[in-house]
Amino acid sequence: MTVASMSGSSGNLQTGERKITYFSNAYVLGLTVIAGIGGLLFGYDTGVISGALLYIREEFEEVDKSSFLQETIVSMAIVGAMIGAAAGGWINDIYGRKRATLAADVIFALGSVVMAAAPDPYILIIGRLLVGLGVGVASVTAPVYIAEAAPSEIRGGLVGTNVLMITGGQFLSYLVNLAFTEVPGTWRWMLGVSGVPAVVQFCLMLFMPESPRWLYMKKDKAQAIVVLSKIYDPLRLEEEIDQLAFALEEERLRKNAVSYWDIFRVKEIRLAFIAGAGLQAFQQFCGINTVMYYSPTIVQMAGFGSNRLALILSLIVAAMNAIGSIAGIYLIDHFGRRKLALTSLFGVIVSLLILAAAFCLQASDVTNGVYGWVAVLGLALYISFFAPGMGPVPWTVNSEIYPQSYRGICGGMSATVNWVSNLIVAQSFLTIAELLGTGVTFLIIAGIAMLAFVFVSLYLPETKGLSFEEVERIWKERAWGSQYGSEPLLAGGNP
Repeated sequence: MTVASMSGSSGNLQTGERKITYFSNAYVLGLTVIAGIGGLLFGYDTGVISGALLYIREEFEEVDKSSFLQETIVSMAIVGAMIGAAAGGWINDIYGRKRATLAADVIFALGSVVMAAAPDPYILIIGRLLVGLGVGVASVTAPVYIAEAAPSEIRGGLVGTNVLMITGGQFLSYLVNLAFTEVPGTWRWMLGVSGVPAVVQFCLMLFMPESPRWLYMKKDKAQAIVVLSKIYDPLRLEEEIDQLAFALEEERLRKNAVSYWDIFRVKEIRLAFIAGAGLQAFQQFCGINTVMYYSPTIVQMAGFGSNRLALILSLIVAAMNAIGSIAGIYLIDHFGRRKLALTSLFGVIVSLLILAAAFCLQASDVTNGVYGWVAVLGLALYISFFAPGMGPVPWTVNSEIYPQSYRGICGGMSATVNWVSNLIVAQSFLTIAELLGTGVTFLIIAGIAMLAFVFVSLYLPETKGLSFEEVERIWKERAWGSQYGSEPLLAGGNP
């Protein structure tokens, strides 16, 4: 089979006469859910600290008196995630996706024990750092592992399942927060329970295969084919193996070993990385984890003083986030990545403007009643628009736009950009809100969302339904023109 015939057929392939759908292969779906527990850890840690922080402030007076210390407790997990994501790309490429996942589970479980037993805020910060390391590795590994086992027709939906697990973890964390509000050692239980899914994933992952693409390209072609045979029927299996053989041959044509410098030196990889890293940065600067880390605090800023009421309203926001992620699983492979991101960003901009207006008007309203509810409505609208689009799109795009040999390190660097952006937002939100006011802070975030809309409009190509090889060809053509589309990737031209 020629490369041209693969390119022409892969966007609309079927297995025999049976169209491939999200639920058509229980093996792939099970693999996706187990790998997605890494996303659950990610989401739980993001959500749980928002409620736990209310009770940490009550137990430790120095935390209650210092916005900086509160921000540090929240953001230290993000510092760990930055380190974990940066190292995770390298671990993925050298040791494989499965071992990377197992390592992340061990680190996360250890961190949860340290947090639960912390005698002071500073040991708690160390536990947050450990948990962040595990989350960082998992944030790189899970999308790539799922994408490399997924048929191209449903790759977006399956990678989107990982995002559903993230939002599901956030929702679960709010349920746990609410359940432990009246229990002695409230915040310790909230943080300690996070180790349970890590242990569960570790045990289940022992029985899961390595990524078939990683096996084929790095280690064991025969074992890779065994795994692929559980995913595809014979006709499609032959075509997938042909594509892997072609990709492996291209890897052999590369003159230099894979290096971080190539990401900036080689034009087509650089273009892909700008798209992937840009999406990850805008995902965070559009404020999603400001909402998820501080939603109870924001609700209290809106005039609802009770801890329990703040958690209940935040639980509703988290539920809408999870429901939106379910919609995203369907939309991302039917509507497309680019259109979905643009629609999502438009709604995010409108929602942030409503939030900004509510807080600005509330400042001059002594009753603090109506505008508080408008702020909660703005939060709900924000989540409704963000969750189906800018939630899954950055992770899906980053799992599919890089060449095989660069997928780990580019994915790791891009995830690091996400966590760095996350850190900046988490570490600065309360301080900026105190200096400028909450309304002005949300107005700034709305301006950033407008820039994100322009970025996606001008820079992001549509990758719906394309094979990895076809996606690579898009960047080569953008870098060197359509005349390079039929040449081996990275074989021609100079940066």
